[in-house]
Amino acid sequence: MSATAAGVAPFTGDRAESIEMIRDSARGLLGADMARVRKLRFTEPGFDAGLLRQMAEAGWIGLAVSEEAGGTGLGMAEMVALAEEIGRASAPEPLIGCALSAHLLAAAGESELLGQLLAGDAVVLTAWQDRANTLSLASTADGARGFVLAAGGATHILWPVAEAGRVALHVLTRDQVEITTEATQDGGHLGTIRPLPYSGHGPGRHIADDVPLAEALDRAALATAAALLGGMEAAFAMTLDYLRTRQQFGKIIGTFQALQHKAADAKMQIALTRAAVEQAAAALDEGAPSHLVSRAKARASEAAMLVQQACVQLHGGIGYTDDYDVGLHMRRAMVLVPAFGGAALHRRRFMELSPELEDA
Repeated sequence: MSATAAGVAPFTGDRAESIEMIRDSARGLLGADMARVRKLRFTEPGFDAGLLRQMAEAGWIGLAVSEEAGGTGLGMAEMVALAEEIGRASAPEPLIGCALSAHLLAAAGESELLGQLLAGDAVVLTAWQDRANTLSLASTADGARGFVLAAGGATHILWPVAEAGRVALHVLTRDQVEITTEATQDGGHLGTIRPLPYSGHGPGRHIADDVPLAEALDRAALATAAALLGGMEAAFAMTLDYLRTRQQFGKIIGTFQALQHKAADAKMQIALTRAAVEQAAAALDEGAPSHLVSRAKARASEAAMLVQQACVQLHGGIGYTDDYDVGLHMRRAMVLVPAFGGAALHRRRFMELSPELEDA
């Protein structure tokens, strides 16, 4: 569904051309061969460091970072388009996590480490939560923090800390933390990070007194919703091809009405998710309130599981096998759905933040 059909203000002219160029660039670099993804499963660090460097050199990590800070200076609409292609390829590289860190480093004015991250010379990830399914900052400055995707490949860890009603930012190098990992369904891992004993006022090096963590998490949540959308579209395209070619009882199974209904439901979920994601991206670019981000993430999280399960079911027995690509997309969705808050959390947040509901 196009942005116009979805009820979202369409991008035209140079903006539309920029978004399409980003999509083309991503598809060219990521390719369509899932063999690369399979090869990286259940390995450390679980992603291709060389490809992540190429992403950095292409300007992807700093896509939404201002040109003054060394980034590309584009908006969330472009970042969403890029994240969608990352999801379409089921790429395990922690692009969204690195982009989150880039946003915080730019806000902190930490040009040296930001430059290393944007050049692909460092992998900087942010550890901010000490419990699952939350957008709240960890309650202690030095306790363990978890749920950091691809943490085993990090060279630096950003460590936001609540101080005097603000969010201070610290940075730790890899030798200043202990990282333990736990495998995820897609063959990647989540990391739990503990600072090693330190002296002073906080772990690592203090680099800023106040950074916009909530804004950065909003951007990461929306990018994750877009990645879920890309995964849905990839799995659905595979499913349509299968329905158009697989025969049973001498008939193409795509002619069976029950399967057509299930496919139509999946297509509707994808269209609604695209509308929500694109509208939220446009709103963030215009400085609008972030309740639309929560609407997009809630819808993407729910729709992803509905669509991915439907795609597996429509493939029949082969869809449940590990060596069939549609299952890779479902496993990736299982990891991304709870990242930066699941559907229930974002529904509650939408209710709390929606100005329309406040005025009712």
